[in-house]
Amino acid sequence: MSLIGKKMEPFKAQAYDPNSDEFIEVTDEDVKGHWSIFCFYPADFSFVCPTELEDLQGIYPKLKELGVEVYSISTDTHFTHKAWHDHSDAISKITYTMIGDPTLQITRSFDVLVEEEGHADRGTFIIDPDGVIQAYEVNADGIGRDASTLIDKIKAAQYVRKNPGEVCPAKWKEGEETLKPSLDLVGKI
Repeated sequence: MSLIGKKMEPFKAQAYDPNSDEFIEVTDEDVKGHWSIFCFYPADFSFVCPTELEDLQGIYPKLKELGVEVYSISTDTHFTHKAWHDHSDAISKITYTMIGDPTLQITRSFDVLVEEEGHADRGTFIIDPDGVIQAYEVNADGIGRDASTLIDKIKAAQYVRKNPGEVCPAKWKEGEETLKPSLDLVGKI
């Protein structure tokens, strides 16, 4: 069953905020009102995960310019996130919020929980300001993600939201032509 168009379920979780070097509470209500990316990953102090989170940090300033907030989420605790941030060269660069989900509630609600192992699949979710999932990708544990693909996906999602009745074709880039679905286009593309 697809999660596209699904409203985020209510949640409340503890997180580590690297900017303030403090623990904070994050809820589904905090996420609403702006675009968000939820980046689920299997575990702190692991192998592929730090490469992905560091890669995501590399585009974080551009995402902020687009009005997007980033939240990384694993089933580790917020305490473990801080320890990882304090002891990993890659993770020490992170400035976005790191949510702990030891109860598995958030991970399960986004359907990325590997039940037998108690950790998350590599899932990336684009969530609109209403808390609705607009795009997502889930990779197998051994396949790292490329954060740079998120910029164009965010821009397309934002464009479609602002321009009802228009859609973005494959490989669409900001400023390029969009499509207006109609009977006139059927069989002509």
